[in-house]
Amino acid sequence: MAIFGARRVLWRSFSTISSHPLRVCIVGSGPAGFYTAEKILKTHQGSQVDIIDRLPTPYGLVRSGVAPDHPETKNVINQFSRVAQNGRCSFLGNVALGYSISLVELRELYHVVVLAYGAESDRVVGIPGEDLKGVHSAREFVWWYNGHPYGRNLDPDLKNTDTAVILGQGNVALDVARILLRPTSELAITDIASHALTALEQSSIRKVYLVGRRGPVQAACTAKELREVLGIKDLYIHIKETDLKITPADEEEMKNSRIHRRIYELLSKAATAGPSQPSSGQRELHFVFFRQPDRFLESYDKKGYVSGMHLEKTTLKGIGSGKQIAIGTGQFENLSCGIVLKSIGYKSVPVDDLPFDNQKGVVPNVKGRILSDNSGDPTSIENGLYVCGWLKRGPTGIIATNLYCAEETVASLSEDLELGVLASTTRLPKLGRDGLLQILDNRNVRVVPFSAWERIDKEEKRLGSLRNKPREKLTSWEELLKVAGSE
Repeated sequence: MAIFGARRVLWRSFSTISSHPLRVCIVGSGPAGFYTAEKILKTHQGSQVDIIDRLPTPYGLVRSGVAPDHPETKNVINQFSRVAQNGRCSFLGNVALGYSISLVELRELYHVVVLAYGAESDRVVGIPGEDLKGVHSAREFVWWYNGHPYGRNLDPDLKNTDTAVILGQGNVALDVARILLRPTSELAITDIASHALTALEQSSIRKVYLVGRRGPVQAACTAKELREVLGIKDLYIHIKETDLKITPADEEEMKNSRIHRRIYELLSKAATAGPSQPSSGQRELHFVFFRQPDRFLESYDKKGYVSGMHLEKTTLKGIGSGKQIAIGTGQFENLSCGIVLKSIGYKSVPVDDLPFDNQKGVVPNVKGRILSDNSGDPTSIENGLYVCGWLKRGPTGIIATNLYCAEETVASLSEDLELGVLASTTRLPKLGRDGLLQILDNRNVRVVPFSAWERIDKEEKRLGSLRNKPREKLTSWEELLKVAGSE
């Protein structure tokens, strides 16, 4: 039988609104998906919500994106678990949109489909040498240390170089730098993947360079993340004094943004707080401002491998509204390293039969209502089709940002229901979950319900307790499906 307990699991009953229940399918079980489900269940009594995800595990980036040394950020899982345990909600894992089931089929089965599958690809730098070995995206690296099934085989070479370059200075870049530089004794008591912990324990990385196109005033991180990386035990921090000089335009930016001012103050303090030179064997973090990547350098000794970055010096140019952009100066320098991690942004991917703006990497929408094309015409709405999260607005914000994003999308859905816009899709009953399970059963798709996830959760926590960790993540499809299927 393809479905775990398909004939044994008693799918919970649900109440109805009017003559039949509103059946909703949400694609993606990260924060955007769960916040949307929670809002729909509260707003529409009697609705039935099914959350599908291509992974056997729920919670999206809360599980595979939040750094292992940020356990407090993962507490939102408790809230999402209560949503999944609601009698009118079901989680169906290991169901991939575009492979297990098509968007067209989902729209036939449900009155409403909400796409919230996030951003699972990367922006490219688009310069020579990007395909050299040793060049990875930060997303891949994050998936690797967080035990994502698609990241477990990354195998970054941390042994044969003492220097890593990170392109970008946002929160993800700082996460990656912190994981590379933090004492492994501190990481060992987190839920970091065991293969990553072993590699980091054997790592030769002693220097990490965080490279940004603009200056310290424009750094894209938050004060909390910056304080954390600056507070790593026995870490030498280096920032060029000349990079900290500010212009009237910088002053204007800081005047309009308390966050930018705080970031600048923290960096300025860090630049002068420590010794002028690192001690022998001390780990180092270098903030490199006003530099943009021109090309990845190939090693002379190891063909096909990266050996450094060719960087162009930049300067800032005002573009109005108090904003400044980086422009190249035509001056260049090299920075040697053995591994490069690109932290320049995540990117959503399209699926068949879905309008998609490839330039922005989002689904065209108006307040969560998906448009039929990229024209921006608010009257060309795809009835019954909505979007939330990064797929809606781009990869920005924190976990809580998705709460407000979900509220807007569900408000649009509610308004459409009230005004009768969805009458053509809601006047007839839909097969919903029963129809979906039948199709997946016919295709031998091994569905993982929430009860099976709870078995995975229990086993990971049991394995973690043996190593004084909160959990030991199962990182392969085989392990996850085996535990999910056991009684």
